[in-house]
Amino acid sequence: MIGAVLFDVDGTLIDSNDLHAAAWREAFLKFGFDIPADEIRGQIGKGGDNLIPAMLPEDVVARQQDEIETYRSDLFKTDYLPRVVPFPSVRALFERIVADGRKIVLASSAKGAEIDFHLNVIGAADLVTATTSADDVEHSKPCPDIFAAAMEKVKPFGPDEVIVVGDSPFDVIAAKKLGIRVIGVRSGGFPDEVLLEAGVDELYDGPEDLLANYETSLLARG
Repeated sequence: MIGAVLFDVDGTLIDSNDLHAAAWREAFLKFGFDIPADEIRGQIGKGGDNLIPAMLPEDVVARQQDEIETYRSDLFKTDYLPRVVPFPSVRALFERIVADGRKIVLASSAKGAEIDFHLNVIGAADLVTATTSADDVEHSKPCPDIFAAAMEKVKPFGPDEVIVVGDSPFDVIAAKKLGIRVIGVRSGGFPDEVLLEAGVDELYDGPEDLLANYETSLLARG
């Protein structure tokens, strides 16, 4: 029996992965690092604490990580965040899940203010039990901290009573560290082979496709 569903946000509910990649590339250029867009795109889904060390030399990370991350965060809020849109049928999917008596928690590597903005864009704040973000934990995905924090908000449900829905291999890796099954969505732009290698249990095109196939998905089968 599934008691709760933990949703990633960027790339899963909101069409924002390309915008995040563009903001990171602009930020890196600002600090003198010309990193190819494709390399950055493959790291989207991590928070800055894990993305920056994957992109820059250790000595640069030690000196400038906080400065780069702060610049990128401010840049995204002002120039990119207003351009995000939800994927189709997110609210309808949430309504179906809640009608089945299940809790919904948003669990994202983004900052809490971004999650609040996205909830307003989706128009589903009334359907969400709780949120967890990078503000609540020490480490972002692929570390399991964010999903662990989300699990605290759906007690007494255990890992076998919870499903994660996410778009990136980092969602899958983080959830699997806690023994949670994962429904993957292709809406974030990651190849099937990358998600399957990470250990995803099911794959759908996005929220609309998951809703259309709800009865045969893990959400219904438990």
